[in-house]
Amino acid sequence: GIEVLAQIRKTSRMPVIFLTSKDDALDELLGLRLGADDYMKKPVSTRLLIERVRSLLRRVELQKDNTKGEPVVRCGELTLDPERHQCSWKGRNVDLTVTEFLILKLLALRPGHVKSRDQLMDGAYGQDIYVDDRTIDTHIKRLRNKFKAIDADFAQIETLYGVGYRYRES
Repeated sequence: GIEVLAQIRKTSRMPVIFLTSKDDALDELLGLRLGADDYMKKPVSTRLLIERVRSLLRRVELQKDNTKGEPVVRCGELTLDPERHQCSWKGRNVDLTVTEFLILKLLALRPGHVKSRDQLMDGAYGQDIYVDDRTIDTHIKRLRNKFKAIDADFAQIETLYGVGYRYRES
């Protein structure tokens, strides 16, 4: 069952309920950690199994309803896919951290508009977390380096000294 689950999880998020005669807590823990949605030990009440399947299907439907379906951001040669956390520049993949991705998305959503360090920090870290404003400078530097590794002429992220940053309009 564990091996089958591992194969399923490589290609699918299909709901999985383990129905097993193994009653060791370690087996249950392993199954759940590897991606099972529920774990039931035999003997199983048919009614209970049916209700757990219904419950799992309700959760799956709620997740479908709650997904924002964030649109792909395209700005000139830049493509950002928030759902897949994928970034590409001129068709080439750029690996970004979550924070770098969020900062770049904030800038690219409104090209030409200036974002202050505070706005970028709030967008990337949330308003309840304090980080030094120079942390944004470090993230911007890393972003530029990652893009310049692909395209030496990359100059889309502009610094406005004393004001903030903006993504250059195409």
